[in-house]
Amino acid sequence: MVQGTSSDAGKSAIATALCRIFAQDGYKTAPFKSQNMALNSYVTLDGKEIGRAQGVQAEAAGILATTDMNPILIKPTRDSESQIVVNGEPYGNMKAFAYRTEFYDKGLRIIEEAYQRLASSYERIVIEGAGSPAEVNLNDRELVNMRVARLTNAPVILVADIERGGVFASLVGTLQLLEPEDRDRVVGVIINRFRGDLTLLQPGLDWFEEYTGKPVLGVVPFIPDLWIDAEDSLILHRYQGQRETPREIDIAVLRYPRISNFTDVDPFFVEPDCRMRFVTRLEELGEPDLIVLPGSKNTLEDLQFLRETGLAAAVKDLHHKGKTYIVGLCGGYQMLGEAIHDPAGVESPLQQLDGLGLIPMITTMEQKKTTVLSRGEAVFAKEKLTVEGYEIHMGQSTYSRNDFPFIQMEGRTEGYCQEERQLIGTYFHGLFHNDHFRTLLLNAIREQKGLSPITDRPSFVALREQGYDLLADTVRRHVKLDTIEEYMKAFQEKEVQI
Repeated sequence: MVQGTSSDAGKSAIATALCRIFAQDGYKTAPFKSQNMALNSYVTLDGKEIGRAQGVQAEAAGILATTDMNPILIKPTRDSESQIVVNGEPYGNMKAFAYRTEFYDKGLRIIEEAYQRLASSYERIVIEGAGSPAEVNLNDRELVNMRVARLTNAPVILVADIERGGVFASLVGTLQLLEPEDRDRVVGVIINRFRGDLTLLQPGLDWFEEYTGKPVLGVVPFIPDLWIDAEDSLILHRYQGQRETPREIDIAVLRYPRISNFTDVDPFFVEPDCRMRFVTRLEELGEPDLIVLPGSKNTLEDLQFLRETGLAAAVKDLHHKGKTYIVGLCGGYQMLGEAIHDPAGVESPLQQLDGLGLIPMITTMEQKKTTVLSRGEAVFAKEKLTVEGYEIHMGQSTYSRNDFPFIQMEGRTEGYCQEERQLIGTYFHGLFHNDHFRTLLLNAIREQKGLSPITDRPSFVALREQGYDLLADTVRRHVKLDTIEEYMKAFQEKEVQI
């Protein structure tokens, strides 16, 4: 089991690396995270929803993701309220206190059953914790850290991010706040995202091992340009790196408070001519070549945010000027319509808001969630191409007219694409991961700006697969895997403690 001293310490990356390594070594391996809080989710082959990290880890292990790999998913909708997804399907919206007091026993049963199903089908399971195991105010009823380590009798590796500073304080503090039996379960630590001269760190490593009696299992260096999907919005601060980088195509992504599935825009980071930036204030917007309205877990309140900040009016103004492409994905697509209704309060107490009015469409939020892997034929820039993606949405959209359907699917059309007005809307997450479509879109922007097209753009799918190997190779070089193997075998011989 991989736990961390905090959120975004690198648990997911280390777990992904171990999944890849064990699979490379011939073991049938699966990831497991009992309870995940994330707005960046993943759709399984049977149309269920799990945390994106476990979907990514399954890909790294070379297997298909299932809901047993993340039986409980928590998707925040408002402060102190979240949608609870159980075994891939919506269970209901709950306040934080109610979840902790009323759901705990049921959640524990769900977790144990899912883990047992995995354990009966796989040789190795890489378990990921959440946040920190040292949250003393929550540990009596937690469902994701040491409770799961005890349930599965797993040795625990503690991961800390050295980029945050105070790495030894965070490691020592975490260990000291654990109960003695849980502290004994921690077999060592990994220091993550190290840059610099390891000899300067060595005195600290020696001190730590002597002070705590816990071995440092590895110091993993920072890996630039590692294109593996993230799930936690805490990582969005790292997306600001391109803000000041001059490039030929300027892309603005609207970052509203409940942004979801933000990794939809990741492929633009690898494009040689694209500068991408996340925008939260009107003065940051400017006149970009492309505006992306990403998904949202609370579409009405995020739409209200765009109105209050003036971003909604600015987007409409840029659309009317005709120099900016606008693409709305899922919740962003809904915002581009004429109105959004939520009569049952599925996402928000707001029952109705006018949209931006750029697409002749009205969306009504419904209790039933659509989660499906999707595929269809699109026409763009006079080319017909296959596009693939996944849909996760509560709302259903109806058109007063749709003379510009975007994607032709079996028995129906999906989305809206009016090329002359440079406007696209779709429920397809992962649209930009389709290399052919992304090439056509960016070259259309280049043509509009009088620039020559770029035909040999990188394949993001191939880069992501290479990223799994790069991550695994880095961990192999810098982590004592033989020691981890010894601990795994030793714990396997112990009687399971629940």
